[in-house]
Amino acid sequence: MARPAPVDIDEETIPVPGTVRFPVELTPPEGFDPARLETWPRVEGRLEWVGGRLLYMPPCGDRQQYTVADVVVTLGNWVRSHPEFAVGTNEAGMRLGDDSRGADAAIWRRVKGDTYDGGFQRVPPVLAVEVAGRDEGEPELRDKARWYLGVGVPIVWLVLPAEREVVVVTSEGERRYGVGERLPADPRLPGLCPLTDEFFVQISQPPAT
Repeated sequence: MARPAPVDIDEETIPVPGTVRFPVELTPPEGFDPARLETWPRVEGRLEWVGGRLLYMPPCGDRQQYTVADVVVTLGNWVRSHPEFAVGTNEAGMRLGDDSRGADAAIWRRVKGDTYDGGFQRVPPVLAVEVAGRDEGEPELRDKARWYLGVGVPIVWLVLPAEREVVVVTSEGERRYGVGERLPADPRLPGLCPLTDEFFVQISQPPAT
């Protein structure tokens, strides 16, 4: 989901009952432009602009955040030896079509003339990764995978911490990978075929004594 920035929402923020189902739609503040990150409200959580609606999700829980970290470590190590690519995380924001969304992690191919101006990415990544959590289960991630494919992202990984599984989704179809299995190689990301276990290292550790 897209990273929030400047415009505070404080006295107008209202508590949300625990029974509310996320994402919750917010009323965009005055001057809001979904294509300009600096006009987004600052909130404790995550925001996306999807289908003409500003959607809010709360911060993620421990299992999701540890899994995202393991995903990023895996992708970052690969990118270190493949400098023609770049990895983004921290709700890596992208403006694709009429929507502004963010990924738990994504890989872009570097191109000549790349600039870093603090705004949204404007080209689709080669790979987008989404990690399931309390408010985003497999059905919600599948909806987002369809969106990714529709805006030109060729490869999507759905990482499911509770099941210790990864679903690889492309325009050709999908396949589920369990513990001990290796994700398929793809010529668009040469050599990136990690074991699923690499994404679940921290949540698989025994409790500290």
